[in-house]
Amino acid sequence: MDSSAARIEPSADVDERAAIGAGTTVWHLAQVREHAVVGADCVIGRGAYVGPGVRIGDRVKVQNHALVYEPAVVEDGVFIGPAVVLTNDRNPRAVTPDGRLKTELDWHAAGVTLRQGCSIGARAVLVAGVTVGRWALVAAGAVVSRDVPDFALVAGVPARRIGWVGRAGERLEPAGEGRWACPRTGERYREDGSTLVRE
Repeated sequence: MDSSAARIEPSADVDERAAIGAGTTVWHLAQVREHAVVGADCVIGRGAYVGPGVRIGDRVKVQNHALVYEPAVVEDGVFIGPAVVLTNDRNPRAVTPDGRLKTELDWHAAGVTLRQGCSIGARAVLVAGVTVGRWALVAAGAVVSRDVPDFALVAGVPARRIGWVGRAGERLEPAGEGRWACPRTGERYREDGSTLVRE
């Protein structure tokens, strides 16, 4: 990727070993660490953090003060709201059992995976290792501790499915016999077990 075709604000801290795609903007005070890959036409908001080796697809928005810890994988078209945290440590401790300060050699990072088109609401926290499915929507302030199916709308602490959403982000309306419809686009979906499939 040609970082020269990106817009990087002077106060941003972008490691020279990071790759930033064409048309991407990295705003004030954001930090993009070594070996991170940010795709084309993305927005990395003010004060956001993108950890070492994080992979971000094209047309992704990482809003102000969001924290994306390694080794997160963020697919195309994802929205990460303000102050969202994607954690990476299932058993966080500052020290080892013998009292030594832990280093990167003392733990195994478990990244969050965000599938195509999903949205994560402001101040949501995603626990290390979870996957949020395609076009799913995590409500603001939720704590996600288990995987989220495609098109699911989840909310709460811990987050639970409270409905379904379509690709436009609108809550789907029942259309009879396990089928759902988007009120904005008219797209139709059907339930397949505990997941939703676009017809």
